Amino acid sequence: MTSAPQDVGRIDARRNRGKVLAAASRAFDEHGLDVSLGAIARRAGVGAGTVYRHFPSKEILLEAVLVQHVDAQVDAARRWAARTDPVAAFFGFLLEVVDTSRGRKHACEALTTETSWPRPNLAASARRFRQALDELLAAAKQAGGVRTDVSADDVAALTIGCVTIWAAHRDRNGGDRMVRLALESLRSPALVTEERVFRDASGTLHAAPRCEECGAGLEARPTGRPARYCGATCRQRAHRRRLGPATLS
Repeated sequence: MTSAPQDVGRIDARRNRGKVLAAASRAFDEHGLDVSLGAIARRAGVGAGTVYRHFPSKEILLEAVLVQHVDAQVDAARRWAARTDPVAAFFGFLLEVVDTSRGRKHACEALTTETSWPRPNLAASARRFRQALDELLAAAKQAGGVRTDVSADDVAALTIGCVTIWAAHRDRNGGDRMVRLALESLRSPALVTEERVFRDASGTLHAAPRCEECGAGLEARPTGRPARYCGATCRQRAHRRRLGPATLS
């Protein structure tokens, strides 16, 4: 049984739209927001008319790229909430947000700056992101792992700052460490003391064993090498970070 012509047309349209979004995302990241739609079309391997049919203006295309980025973070929040305890999920999610945003300086600046271009779809994505963040934060507070005086606005501002901190640091490992130190400020005072924080010579942020990716507590091993990660997911994320930015796109 063969597909109807209109079905084939819709499949091709979705494929082309995806190509344009992927090309635009990379172009904005690498060259800033002044890149032309023609350049994006060439990068996507489609005609300029195809780009204009899906995205009549560059502002609409930029909004679609930002929506895709924010919705991916919402999906990440749900994955973290489903697979680990509330405190580990909260900090693991924040690290992932920084991880996936740090190479997108121009797009992130557009996301945090008020502009006059249309953004109803982006506003809807932002509401979904805020709800996901609120839920993770509330659960982490309920579990006693995050300060009770921290708001979602505080967390969002600190996360944006962490992206800037990482980008400003010359050394990748040093940048990662500074981000973790900044996020550590969100932890409940009951879990953090002056004597124990930032004194671990191994480079982790706790005297007690914790996952180097998400900060979740680890069970001490009576024998063998101490565990560094809480599971395969965090181990793989750390491995991808060591391989370099190309593996994170």
